[in-house]
Amino acid sequence: MSGQHTVAHDTTAIAERATTAREVRVGPGRAARELGLKGTEFDLAVQLGRIRAIPDGGGGGLRVDRAEIERLRAGPGFPEALRRSVQAVGTTEGAALIDVTKTRFTRLARLGLLVPVKFHLNRYRAVVWLYPAEELRLFAADGRNTPLLTGRTPESLRSLLDTGIDLRPRNWRTRQLDFMLRRADDPWARAGAVASLLDPLHVSEAVPDAYDRSHLNRFRRRPPSHGAPGSPAAELAEELMTAQDPDEVARLQTDLTRLTEEARAHRPASRPAPHRPGPARRTRETAEPARGTSRGLLGRWWRGNR
Repeated sequence: MSGQHTVAHDTTAIAERATTAREVRVGPGRAARELGLKGTEFDLAVQLGRIRAIPDGGGGGLRVDRAEIERLRAGPGFPEALRRSVQAVGTTEGAALIDVTKTRFTRLARLGLLVPVKFHLNRYRAVVWLYPAEELRLFAADGRNTPLLTGRTPESLRSLLDTGIDLRPRNWRTRQLDFMLRRADDPWARAGAVASLLDPLHVSEAVPDAYDRSHLNRFRRRPPSHGAPGSPAAELAEELMTAQDPDEVARLQTDLTRLTEEARAHRPASRPAPHRPGPARRTRETAEPARGTSRGLLGRWWRGNR
């Protein structure tokens, strides 16, 4: 009996290896497990470009080539090095990482010098920004940034802070757009990625044609899920996803107009077939003069007097 179990186990293992060898591409869950990553870590690794993933042509999400998985597994320090490269930290941990106070860390982030990669909402519905730890280490290691980490903040930067500047949402949107454009495998999808960061009014200004806008809406991306649709958390996420500054809106509108023109040249949006009136229907009046009309009376008089 034990021998039969061993044979069955060996057969199963061989079958699994054969199946794995045949799988040229695998889904996110399988890829994350084979790379020793949590689901959130895998998503962030894809967003940061650490893992090359491609859209599934059947609309089933992302897929990862087995060759990509093997490349990462063969890397030095796997899997700890990979997990370290996709670590995201909040303000408290980030400040400790670069050896500054939380207040200074927040100021640097508001100035756009530290760029968040994602966010979540705490129990008070306040936005908690998260930053790639690897980027923070590189920022602190760059000698040109030493004056920003120690001593008094330069006057020019203090003046900006006094105006209430906060570039964290805008820089996060820029990251999101880069990620969406990398995933776009179609000209309309590229235009839709840009449209995802504009409100409907600004989209209509950039794309006046209603049929183009209708087609474009199929490719717009929703903001990252935060709460049920229509909830305050979801509304806040949508607000953060939408460009606010006039110069940002103008730049995105210019890009959207250009990308929509390119998409239209590649594959025009569908439109209703033009209405073509059929042949005019002959009526009894036009086919034969009605009795009692002048033409009918003259006709009968002529036939009776031939």
